[in-house]
Amino acid sequence: MSAADPELQQLDVIIVGAGFAGMYALVKMREAGLQLQVIEAGADVGGTWYWNRYPGARCDVPSIEYSYSFSEELEQEWDWTEVMAAQPEILKYANHVADRFQLRDQIQFNTRVISAVYDEATQHWRVETDQGQVFNTRFCIMATGCLSVPNTPEIEGQQTFAGPVYHTGQWPAEGVDFTGLRVGLIGTGSSGVQSVPVLAEQAAHLTVFQRTPNYTMPAGNAPLKPEFIEKAKAEYADIRRQQRESMAGIIGYGFGFGGIAGMGEADKSILQTTPEQRRELVEKEGFGAIRHFADVQIDPTANELACEMYREQVKRVVADPQTAEGLMPKDYPIGCKRPVIDIGYYEAFNRDNVTLVDLRRGGIERITSTGVQTEQGHFEFDVLVYATGFDAMTGALKRIDIRGREGESLNEHWEAGPKTYLGLQISGFPNLFTVTGPGSPSVLSNMLVSIEQHVDWISDCINYLDQHGLHSIEATPEAESAWVEHVNEVASGTMLTAPSCNSWYLGANIPGKPRIFMPYVGGVGEYRHRCDEIAAADYRGFKLS
Repeated sequence: MSAADPELQQLDVIIVGAGFAGMYALVKMREAGLQLQVIEAGADVGGTWYWNRYPGARCDVPSIEYSYSFSEELEQEWDWTEVMAAQPEILKYANHVADRFQLRDQIQFNTRVISAVYDEATQHWRVETDQGQVFNTRFCIMATGCLSVPNTPEIEGQQTFAGPVYHTGQWPAEGVDFTGLRVGLIGTGSSGVQSVPVLAEQAAHLTVFQRTPNYTMPAGNAPLKPEFIEKAKAEYADIRRQQRESMAGIIGYGFGFGGIAGMGEADKSILQTTPEQRRELVEKEGFGAIRHFADVQIDPTANELACEMYREQVKRVVADPQTAEGLMPKDYPIGCKRPVIDIGYYEAFNRDNVTLVDLRRGGIERITSTGVQTEQGHFEFDVLVYATGFDAMTGALKRIDIRGREGESLNEHWEAGPKTYLGLQISGFPNLFTVTGPGSPSVLSNMLVSIEQHVDWISDCINYLDQHGLHSIEATPEAESAWVEHVNEVASGTMLTAPSCNSWYLGANIPGKPRIFMPYVGGVGEYRHRCDEIAAADYRGFKLS
């Protein structure tokens, strides 16, 4: 259809995004017999795993648990190869799902939604794409992902660099060969931590520019044995039940870890230990020693003792004392950011071809044609890599011109920070659903568990409306405000909202973004119970018409 064609495409549902959320939403809405279309900016399915092809990209959730549960046949036929799958295997899984359930026919690729405007007279959304298409739809499901808009910081002179420039969140599908090249890497969040060991093996020299050292834990990755996979498949029903009732949608099946911040087995108080006991524990267990202590997440004094244990292990792993000192996180607590896992990160800094530039000793002044000028001097390289993360949770939604009742834009509604009811709906925006939106467990959880719960809830909600002859549903302002207050109340007192914590959970990585805690800390199981209870009470807190 051309832009000049006056005929609107009439639909029941538009789904924006074809990652794991969009694909499952397509499965559910198609089962319900609804007329639908999926719009995807990428050239294929996979979402974050389509775009994030950077060296070392890997999931931080056990593969057995980072998978769909809606099809027993799918569970039984797919064999994961590693404890924590790397990006190529996860993308292969996404493609397998798309092929097996014949999803691509209803997905339009290489297309971006540029606007979604609610028409109060017709109670429909008018959705426009960058291809000039216009859709008229009853419901909009935003499956745009929490980590889908790369953040590239504004640095003076960044356009002058003469060599190739890459961002970990938009990596070329064909890959990049760094053999014999000098590489500059800016950023040591999750993608930076995962990239460093691989880049160090390829590059002639790697210079890592670090603003804030991260807390990272060894992944403990290994191949999965056939007998383990067979046992897991036999117990999948119980695994799924435990996941749905858990804190973070992770039970650490077979590996003894799970729960929020990877501290599922914590049962002791670090405040009851002596310095000698803590040193012995580090000697014995390394970075994993801090997992034992339940009070680390809620007590600042306990947390600092754990931080000391962590820094002691950094000192043990990294040979050069100055480099080790530069890699030690200080002045913010363990657990305030999403846990990072790595394979040989600290060990990479023991290589002769890796240099750490600790920007706490003097920051970046500008980027030049041949490298980066810092207060500490000039560093030259052939290739520049940004590992600077994302405009998390709200970035993708705020890029679309979304307008609800009386023409209010979502950006206006969220001017002081994102407001939702349950992370599912927004007051003043009827029939607009957000999958794993701000105010839900989302990024504090196993995303596959949270995605399925949200999509199931949305599907049941649309079915309820149709069965009762209703046309629209939207969160009330009162319910939205109460939920935002509850989200902040639950997070209060944890390390996630500590004054010294500047994480992307709070939007602190984006200049000018309001500082507000976005995900729900109450846990996947508790959150599911609340959502079910609200639906059972005829969607308490929502206005149905």
